[in-house]
Amino acid sequence: MSTGSNPKRQTPERVLLVDDNDLGLKARMIVLEELGYHVTAVCCSVQALERFQTQTFDLVITDYKMPRLDGIELIAKIREVQPAVPIVLISGFAEALGLTDANTGADIVIQKNYHEITALTRAVERLLNRRPQRKPLRSQVFQARRVAAAQR
Repeated sequence: MSTGSNPKRQTPERVLLVDDNDLGLKARMIVLEELGYHVTAVCCSVQALERFQTQTFDLVITDYKMPRLDGIELIAKIREVQPAVPIVLISGFAEALGLTDANTGADIVIQKNYHEITALTRAVERLLNRRPQRKPLRSQVFQARRVAAAQR
């Protein structure tokens, strides 16, 4: 099985994952690690800032609603340190509060729902310039079978 890493990089991309909900944090971490990313998961925005100032990350994924510093405040502080780092904001309130990339400072805002994992993996792949892992089209499978049969 392919790890899906970017062929230009020798090491997996480093992702800082921030969420005060332990179950959500672990679930996202497992998915991202299975896709080949090196994930540092922290449960509060203050801890995230400390890690961000001492380590290098290729991407930050943060929840919106957290104690002390919410996701938007965390994004602003991260932008002060490293303006170009890609950031994904995840929230169960994205639609209700009208959270968008334009008003949050995030590159992508994702609504927490049953499509969240799919949206998250696509967003991460796009922001880190990875090629999405896709199944071959039926026509490609059919063509490969025809070629194999003709060679026998």
